[in-house]
Amino acid sequence: MSARRLLQLLLAVQALAALGIGLAALQLFGASRWGALGAGLGSVLLVRLLINANNFRLSARYASPTPDDCRIGGGARLRMFLEEFYASMLQSSWTMPRARARIRIHPGAGIPVLLLHGYGCNSGYWSHLLPRLEAAGISHATLDLAPLTGDIDGYVAQVGEAVDALCVASGADRVVLVAHSMGGLVARAWMRACGTARVARVITLGTPHHGTCLAAFGIGRNAAQMRRTVADTGEPPECAWLRALAGAEDAAARALVTSIYSHHDNIVAPQSSSMLPGARNIAFGGVGHVALGRNRRVLDALMAELMAALNAGTGAASRARARRGGQAQ
Repeated sequence: MSARRLLQLLLAVQALAALGIGLAALQLFGASRWGALGAGLGSVLLVRLLINANNFRLSARYASPTPDDCRIGGGARLRMFLEEFYASMLQSSWTMPRARARIRIHPGAGIPVLLLHGYGCNSGYWSHLLPRLEAAGISHATLDLAPLTGDIDGYVAQVGEAVDALCVASGADRVVLVAHSMGGLVARAWMRACGTARVARVITLGTPHHGTCLAAFGIGRNAAQMRRTVADTGEPPECAWLRALAGAEDAAARALVTSIYSHHDNIVAPQSSSMLPGARNIAFGGVGHVALGRNRRVLDALMAELMAALNAGTGAASRARARRGGQAQ
C-alpha cells in the first residue's frame, strides 16, 4: 500500500470516528447539531494532538544535550509545538493524501534537484519547498518511495532511475539530492551502491544518520534499519545496517553532504544523531521534525546551501567546457 492510499484510509477512519462521536453526542446527550459537529471533530483533533505531544515526550526521554545557543523558553516551546502540530496535520490530512510524484524542467537551468521524502511520507511533504524551487527556476523532481515499509537498500534502484530520468530531461550530468529524515539514509545508500559521480550535493533535513530511539516504535524493515539503542551493551548504539553504511563511506563522500537538523526534533532522538562527521552540519533550535520542511528559517538555510551547490556546479561545468575547448584547439 502506498503512503497516499494509507493516509486516505486513515482520513476515512477519522471521519467515521468523528461522525460516530457526533451522532452519539446528538442522540445520547441531546447536543445541538453544531455541538455534535464540534464534539466529533474536536475528539479527532484531540487524539491527533495527544499523539503529537507523546512524540515530544518520547524524544525528550532520549534527548541529547541542547547547546546554549539553541535553548528556548516556554513561549518558544509552545510555538514550536503548535507549528509541528499544524505541519503534521496539514501534511498528513491534505498535501500527502493528494500528492503524486512530479518532474519540472526549466530549460537551461543547470543542475536539477531530486527530492526524497522520509518514513511514512510521500512527495507531498515538499509542498512548501516546491514554490521556492519554481520561483528560483530550478529544475526538480519528486519521488514516491515504495513499498512503504520496505528495505532502504531496496529504494536504491528507484533513486537511480529517477536520477537518470532527471539528468536526461535536464541535460545535466549531476543532481543535488534534498532529503528529509529517512530519505537522507536512502541518498547515502544510493551513493554507497552507485558512487558519487552524479552527485553535486546531498542536503538532508532531520536525518537520523546515527539512528533514532523512536524507530523502535515503527514497523517495517526500514524502521529497523534506523534503530538506535540506549542500553549499555558494550556495542555501538547504531544498528548494524547504519554501521555498515557509515563504514562504506570515505571522506570525499561525506564532504558532499550538508546535514540540517534541529536540537528539538521530536522524532530523531538523540537529536545529535543528525550530526554527520565530515559533513557540513547546520543546527537549529525550536523546530520540530515535520516542520523542518516548512519552517522559514530552515528553508532559507536549505535554499542558501542549494544555491551555493548549483553555482559551484555551474562554475565547474564552465571550466570543464573551457578545458575541452582548449584541448580541441
